[in-house]
Amino acid sequence: MTREYFLKTPIEEEVVRKLRVGDTIYIDGLVITARDAAHKRAIDYYEAKKEVPVKFYGNVLYHCGPLVKKIDEKWEIVSAGPTTSTRMEYIEPRFIEIFRPRIIVGKGGMGEDTTSALHKYGAIYAAYPGGVGVLAARSIKKILGVEWLDLGIPEALWVLEVENFGPLTVAIDAHKNNLYLNIRESSYEKLKDITSI
Repeated sequence: MTREYFLKTPIEEEVVRKLRVGDTIYIDGLVITARDAAHKRAIDYYEAKKEVPVKFYGNVLYHCGPLVKKIDEKWEIVSAGPTTSTRMEYIEPRFIEIFRPRIIVGKGGMGEDTTSALHKYGAIYAAYPGGVGVLAARSIKKILGVEWLDLGIPEALWVLEVENFGPLTVAIDAHKNNLYLNIRESSYEKLKDITSI
């Protein structure tokens, strides 16, 4: 049985440990976008003992390269759909270990190493369907800041205040349940059955 939750950042570990694969969540509060380049720079900063300009701890990390325009010196997000998360698999476990975001949002899922890190450090991965960039942008009430614009608009860290951000589906919970890996395994089993006929 799936359940529905309305969460507000910052989010405590015990809250996300109650969530299970298939649950639906909505977020109010702080969401920070980060893609490949921002992940790498944040870890480089940490290892060089330099201060990272945003606080991921307890907040929502969104795999997103938003479409942004500037009107009269003010930024406005036009579209903020998720980007494919699997390309961050090589770096995400280390990022989770260091920065402890509570919820990671993206599309396409993540692998075994990230699943283990989510379990160990008390976080979840939530899926936001692709093609809903304009819908996602409507949940953004305010741009609180942007960092590392030298990486380019899609790769920068956008710090967003959101309201009713979702619906998001818990696709990897903090108990090593991974919807994507389960489906893959089940598909392989069915394929074996089909090919053995």
